[in-house]
Amino acid sequence: MNKVEIIELFNKNGLDTVGIAPIGPYYKLKKILEEKVDNNLITGMEEPDIEKRINPKLIMDDAASIIVCAFPYHIEEEYESNISRYCYGLDYHLVIKEKLNSICEEIKNKDEKFNYKIFADNGPLVDRYLAYLAGIGYYGINNNLITDKYGSYIFIGYIVNNYDLEADIPTNKTCMNCNKCVKYCPGNALEGNYKMDPKKCISFITQKKDELTHEEKNKIKNNKSIFGCDICQVVCPHNKDICSSNIEEFTTNLITTLSDEEINSISNKEFKRRYKDRAFSWRGRNIIKRNMDIIKEESMKE
Repeated sequence: MNKVEIIELFNKNGLDTVGIAPIGPYYKLKKILEEKVDNNLITGMEEPDIEKRINPKLIMDDAASIIVCAFPYHIEEEYESNISRYCYGLDYHLVIKEKLNSICEEIKNKDEKFNYKIFADNGPLVDRYLAYLAGIGYYGINNNLITDKYGSYIFIGYIVNNYDLEADIPTNKTCMNCNKCVKYCPGNALEGNYKMDPKKCISFITQKKDELTHEEKNKIKNNKSIFGCDICQVVCPHNKDICSSNIEEFTTNLITTLSDEEINSISNKEFKRRYKDRAFSWRGRNIIKRNMDIIKEESMKE
């Protein structure tokens, strides 16, 4: 199949924000990653081997291009919530892999020589950088990737494959630099120059397994989120008047709040069983309960 046919296949499956990234190696990205390591601007959750982050051929020997796709999750409804919006629907890792695998198998049925590997926030490559290279969107000062149709409320999936598809060109659009994300970031993680300290990000802190510092606990108390943070996206003008998701798994059967009563009444095993298909479950019940207790302690003082 050629590039046009592949894009049409994605569109037929309801995925309309698709592009092709070159196979690298990405030496500009390497400099950025090395600078982050040198300045201790990493969380420890990243792939430690930078070469694996910039060279897709270390993932697949015969890799020739990367198909990159945005999966929107924005919904119009507003909820009183204590978890990030990306956690409302089914776990995006599962949804993306299932949808991309279905498309890849359809290609493979037409061409048995098609070789591929699917990733959804679980591979060594930098998915936002791939999406930028594929022309899907552009970086905001908050480090999110912004798309024209869905703003920054997207997940990114990509397919390393052996088809030599013509790469797309990055967009020349840029963030409007209003700096609202910098001003309102509750963790003071954003520097205003497209750089951030991820260890100060509330989303990271709420998922941090190590013991929290007094300052980190205060950030959770003030933000009142037990998992994740959406502030930099909520205040972003690029997220006004965007389209809602057309992906049923992200728009139905939503969980928008976890209750203190429930979390305290179930075991770790039951938590995993009940929420195994939700993105907030990966750290387990204890981290959720810890964050709840921090917020509860503050509310009792009030």
